[in-house]
This record gives sequence, structure tokens and C-alpha cells, in this order.
Amino acid sequence: MATYRQPNSRLLAKLAEAALDRQPVTGWTHNFYRYPARFSPKFAAAAIESFSRPGDLILDPYMGGGTAVVEALAHGRRAVGNDLNSLATFIARVKTTALEDCEIRALRCWADSVVPGLSYSTPHEDVEPFIDATRTRNLNLPCARFIKKVIAAALGTIGRLPTASAREFARCAILRAGQWALDWRNGHASVQGFRVKLAATAHEMLDALVAFVDRVRQSAGRRLPEVHLLNKDAAEIHQAPIFEEGREKASLVVTSPPYPGVHVLYHRWQVDGRRETPAPYWIANCEDGETASFYNFGDRRESGLDAYFKTSLATLLAVRRVMACGAFMVQMIAFSDPDSQLPRYLENMRIAGFCEVLPSPAHSERPRIWRDVPRRKWHASINGKTHSSREAVLVHQAV
Repeated sequence: MATYRQPNSRLLAKLAEAALDRQPVTGWTHNFYRYPARFSPKFAAAAIESFSRPGDLILDPYMGGGTAVVEALAHGRRAVGNDLNSLATFIARVKTTALEDCEIRALRCWADSVVPGLSYSTPHEDVEPFIDATRTRNLNLPCARFIKKVIAAALGTIGRLPTASAREFARCAILRAGQWALDWRNGHASVQGFRVKLAATAHEMLDALVAFVDRVRQSAGRRLPEVHLLNKDAAEIHQAPIFEEGREKASLVVTSPPYPGVHVLYHRWQVDGRRETPAPYWIANCEDGETASFYNFGDRRESGLDAYFKTSLATLLAVRRVMACGAFMVQMIAFSDPDSQLPRYLENMRIAGFCEVLPSPAHSERPRIWRDVPRRKWHASINGKTHSSREAVLVHQAV
């Protein structure tokens, strides 16, 4: 495979340093929700600073929790984020939507006056309209049923908030507190503990959003840069209005695609560390594609992963179509079997119209950046130090 070598190795060294950073995900609005398989904001920021300029359009076609979108805005760039998962689009929208002062006051009042009054003793007929039986599966376990009812009671209060944006923000705060109370938790969270967590979470999120919006305005000359958040198959991204008829081209793609052969629960919590529930979609009021293969480009048990690579190529062709010639694509990706899957993925990149940029000579022992994955609850944490507990950083240029 032909390679393009970036003359300025300082940029790739900066990217490598950021990729190897093991600090917890933090800053701006990144902790609004712990989306699975998040990559480091420092990595996204390094890629954006190294390979784009203020005002450029940054694209993440598989945005997950919206890390690259948030960092693009914080660095004065415009952004397009896309994900097949409606929950991802919801989270990214809340993370990047500026609220008016009246909305912030209403939300703080909700956290201080309404949340402390949430109770398990709320009459069943008052909470029943806010419970979706399908999307609350496995929340009748002893460790979850009290929290389920209080979450329903909380959802029943957000209609008092003045705007759709404020109500979505409150949903996201409930989502974050619910994740703390239920996802992978061994043991019970008390109703009182949930109330305290929800109120504190709402205030922390509001403080973070205010700081983020101030930073965005400073970076963009007081005017908020445009952001487009899409919920579609990445193979159809060229059909988005911003890209139709070549009206706009992305100057940089920063992303982390689904990993071949690696099973990630993008759409479930695991109550008591073992029982899956689609409760996030209930709380966020989003549609769920349901199966893990829907979000992972195919079933990890499929021999040869042909479905994965076929879908991957279709999305890469669409992504290349909306990129400017010479623009860079920076990815972080893991493989269940790197020896067989990495060459196949690189061949997909070549077919789609990309040329790899290597940080060190191609004949060296380790020409690419690899990193051990820190603090992951999925796959690697269950199975130990597997291949998929390591990620590769791939840098390509559109040709």
C-alpha cells in the first residue's frame, strides 16, 4: 500500500503523545454521559489543532458521545457529527446546545426544589404514563425497581421546564444519574442517594455547559460556530443537506469507528453487572436499533467478518466523498485479530481513496501508534489483556 509521509513530524509526535495520555476523560461537557468506547478529548484536540485551522469544518461520522464535536467547537471550528445510534445524537446535542439564562435558572430551580421531593411513594397512577415496559426491561430486579420508579417520577416533572432544550438537558441529567445508579453497579443505590446525585449532576452539568459555551464564544469570536448533528447510516452521510451537491467539504475527520470483531454495548446498561436493559432509550426518549450487530457493523461471531468490512467500506466511500482533497482522517481503532484485520481495514481505506501517513518509517518494527486502552468496562476488562484492549491510531490523507 502506498504511503504519504507528512514532512512535519512534530504534528504526528504531538498526536502520539495525546493518544498515549491515560488521564480520565474530563473537561467541558465530556462527562455529561459515560458513552462506551470514548476516546480522549486530548487526542481529539491534538488532531484538530494539528490538521485543521479555525473555521474549518470537522467531521466525525461515528461520533458516539460527541467528543470530537465538542473539541471542534471549543477550538473554533465548525462541526458535523453523525451516528447510527439515536442515543449518541441526543447526548451530543445536549452537550453542544447553549442555554439561555432563563433556561439555566429554571433548571437550577428544578434541581433544588423539585428533585429533592422525588419519592418512591409517588402513586403508581402518577408515574405509570412515564414508564415504557419494553424499554425498562430488567429494571424490576430488587436492585433497580426503586430507582426505576423514582426515574419515572423525575421524568414526570420535566414538563414544567420552559423549553424543549431545557427538558432535554434535564433528561440527560436523569440519564447520567441513572447510569451511576444502575449500570454495572453491584448492590443497591438508595432513593436518597439518587436524589442527591441527580441534583448535584444537574448543577455540575450546568456549570460545565456555561464554561464550554464561554470558551466556544472566545474561540469563535463571540459567535457560536455552526454544528450539524445527524442520526443516520454513515454510508448515507453525503446525503446530509450540508454536503449535498458538494456545497461543503470536511477539512478533517476525527473519529473512532466500530471495531471489527469487538462486541460493544452501545445501546444497553448492565444492571447489577449482568442483566441488559435498554433503559437509556427510555430516559432519553430515543428509538433503539436493538441488536448489538446493528451498531457494530455485524455480528462479532461471524466467521471472517465479511459483513463488517463490507459495511465499513460503504461508510468510508461516503466519508471520502464529503472530504476535501488533501484533508486528513485520524482514527482510533482496535481489532480482535490485528494480524488479519488491520491489513484488510487498510485495504478498505485504499479503495475508498485514502493514503496512509506513517509517523515512523514503514520498515520499522512499530510504524504506527498503538496504545493500551485505559479504564474500559467492556470486552477487554472482561477477557483480560486481549488484542482488543489495544488501539491503533491511523492517519490517512484523502487523495
